Formats: sequence, C-alpha cells, structure tokens
Amino acid sequence: MILDTLKEKYNELYETFENIKEILKPEEFEEELKKLDEEMGKPDFWNDTKRAQEISARRNAVANKLQEIKDVEKRLNDIKEYLEILELEYDQETEKEIEKEIKILEKEINRLETASLLSGEYDQKNAIVTLQAGSGGVEACDWTEMLLRMYLRWAEKNGFQIEMVDYQPDDVAGIKSATFIVKGPYAYGYLKGEQGVHRLVRISPFDANKRRHTSFSAVSVIPEIGDEVKVEIKDEDLRIDTFRASGAGGQHVNTTDSAVRIVHIPTGITVTCQSERSQIQNRAKAMQMLKAKLYQYELEKQKEKQKELEGEKKDITWGSQIRSYVFQPYQMVKDLRTGYETGNIQAVMDGEIDELIESYLKWNASQKQQN
Repeated sequence: MILDTLKEKYNELYETFENIKEILKPEEFEEELKKLDEEMGKPDFWNDTKRAQEISARRNAVANKLQEIKDVEKRLNDIKEYLEILELEYDQETEKEIEKEIKILEKEINRLETASLLSGEYDQKNAIVTLQAGSGGVEACDWTEMLLRMYLRWAEKNGFQIEMVDYQPDDVAGIKSATFIVKGPYAYGYLKGEQGVHRLVRISPFDANKRRHTSFSAVSVIPEIGDEVKVEIKDEDLRIDTFRASGAGGQHVNTTDSAVRIVHIPTGITVTCQSERSQIQNRAKAMQMLKAKLYQYELEKQKEKQKELEGEKKDITWGSQIRSYVFQPYQMVKDLRTGYETGNIQAVMDGEIDELIESYLKWNASQKQQN
C-alpha cells in the first residue's frame, strides 16, 4: 500500500532531521542571532565599516540557516497532518500531494545534512581559489579554463559572488592560471574538497590527428581570513614585482604597471593581483591573500600535514589526481577519494557539482570519525 510507504519515508526523514538538529543546534543559532542584533543596534556600529559588514554577513547567514531549519520543521508537521487525514479517509489527490511534498522535503533535508558537515573553524569564510595548468601544454590550459567556467557557474547557481583577482591567459588557448575569491557564507566549507589535481581525458581539439590526450590542472582552495588572525610578514622576506595587467576579452586590462606579484622568499609562496585599478590597491589585496596562504601553510605545517596542503600540487601529472573527467571513449566524472561517479559530464561542466561536493563532505566526516 502506498500509504505505508509514505509513512515509512516520512519516519526516515523525521529521524534524519532530528539527528541534523542535534548537530546544528538551532537554539545556539537563536542565541547568536540575539547577540548579533544587539551588536548591530549599537549607535557606533557603522564606525568600523569592514567589521560592520562582516557582522551583517554573519547575521544574514545565521538567520537564513535558522529559517531553513524552521521551514523543514513546518513541512514535516504539515506532512504528518496530511498522513493522519489520509489514514482516516483515503483520497488519491491528497496521496499525490503528500508524495510530492516528501520529495521536496527530502531535498531540503539533504541540503541541511550537508550544511551540518560544515563545522570547521574556517568553513563559513570566503574561499580564495587558484587554478593552475599542469602538464599537457595548450590542452592543459584549455582544460583549466573549462574548470574556471565550471566553478563560476556553480557559484552563480548557488548565490555566491565572484571577484576575479588574477587571470593569466595562454598565448594559444585557455589560461595558464587564475585566482578568484568566492564570496558568501560557507564558500570555503563547500569548496575545500576541490583542492587537488583534476585530470581530463578527451580527444584534443588541438590535435590534427584526433588523438586522445590526458591533461591536468591543479586547484588550490584556502579560506580568506580577516584581521582577527595575526601573521608576521617581514619586508625583507618579500620580492614585489609590478607588471601590466592582462585578461581575456579586454577584462582586467590596464595601460599602466598596476598589477602586483608578491613572492614570499622563505616559502616560495606567490600571489598575484590585478583586479584593482591602482597598484596600491592591488598590493593591499595581494598582501591579504599572502597572509591567508601563509597562515594556512603554518597551520598545516604544525599539524604535519604539509603534504595534504601542497603535495598534490607539486606534481600536476599522472597519478596525483583527486578527480577524473573522461570525455572519450566514454563519459564519466569520478572522484577518486569518495568513489562517487556520474555519467552526466555536461551537467558537471555546467556547474552541477553539488553531489560531488556533498559526497566529499560526507566522506571527509567519516574519515575524521575513523581517526
């Protein structure tokens, strides 16, 4: 009987939701919301614009998360009432409506379940993402541009803002590298699992003999940290170069040497910024990115996880990939850590990577539990 199946599905979703509430702790969101509202109500709140914006963004994120939980709870209660009515008096239309509502509810609970996995110290921060073409020549540069498009599409679909910081086009096609900031609540939490080498297998459009090529691109993801984190950077440890900005389609192009590249000599960490109009602004933003990278570097070094941070990026070649994208002889995207795979490669390249992200977050959580 369909009614029994619907009741069973409802009970499963209810149990999952109760487990999620134990993790997310909505009562703590309520308390934080009160404190943030009190802070925002102070007369001098906007005296420090940057801090005010950070608090406002956090307030919106907390309020939205709390509303999501309340919406799911209301939908659960509504479905429960419908099921009780259906038990008393069967109605086919009501049954169809419940079935439809349960499908919607399942998606919302899955989304909350993913959010419950974002509990890292910096998960709620913006994400600084860098793409770097690896071995494969022009093919690798074209692949890197395809990945850039994929991430920009994903960000757009999920309501994140993008700030392009650096864009280095290849002389023939594609890009050598690109750095952009994904802005919005939990951007880093969602994207942190994208770090590593991404491998493409396809028949190259740049090969006259139509042979199959393998290309690689490295993705680096770090949280954008604020002034609350102190990182000492000595002037004598820096090499600062300026150059003329460049970009595709006339974007980020400047007629003066406004772009800035900063190399941290002791670690070799390099950052580049050409998104601002002036050299001073680009230098300030580049220093902010360098600060974030150095902080992350030191954290991982202290935890003896430097290999996790940089190891996969050192050799952007065969055998070091976290994910494979195969266009020929068959179509498949497979995450080599989680085992998740899909044959809908076009959807993935159009930014539909939520399931890949969710599978990583669940896999990562299970790895932590085992350790």
